[in-house]
Amino acid sequence: MPVQSVPFRDAPVHSRLLQQYLILLKNYPILTKSLSSGLLSALGNLLSQILEARKKAKSGSPANDINVAGAARYAVFGLLITGPVSHFFYQLMELWMPTTDPLCIVKRLLLDRLIFAPGFLLLFYFVMNILEAKGWEDFEKKMRSSYWTALKMNWKVWTPFQFININFVPVQFRVLFANFIALFWYAYLASVRK
Repeated sequence: MPVQSVPFRDAPVHSRLLQQYLILLKNYPILTKSLSSGLLSALGNLLSQILEARKKAKSGSPANDINVAGAARYAVFGLLITGPVSHFFYQLMELWMPTTDPLCIVKRLLLDRLIFAPGFLLLFYFVMNILEAKGWEDFEKKMRSSYWTALKMNWKVWTPFQFININFVPVQFRVLFANFIALFWYAYLASVRK
């Protein structure tokens, strides 16, 4: 049975968006990953604020207004840190641990969970502290009060997703895959860092 072609302009919106994303990803991989990371990071923060406002409303407490500056900080972090750092990390992982290595699945997961995750979470805390214009004492206080809790939660939540991501998702889509999971992860981090 022959497949009928549909002119691109008549394709569904999601198909056109995906096609445009793939073109941008091919032509501008780091910029595309950075922009999508910034957007999804900001959305994760907004999601956190909305969930917190609903929780307060249910308990009868007054809800805060949306903190646009908070969402902007997450957008900056995603744009300048998450997108580029993740892009290069996944590219290097492919070089260091090619699929021809019989233990690559285990090595990749260990590298991600034991080296990258703690370092990236530390970088998150540090950069957010700078973006919030807070001093070293505030950074140390947040590290002492919530870093270990956040890292343990990272290991619990992210390990199955990263196992899939680093072993089965094509390298060019790994940052996007992680960004969709991070949408909810950043909502968690925004609430735990308070």
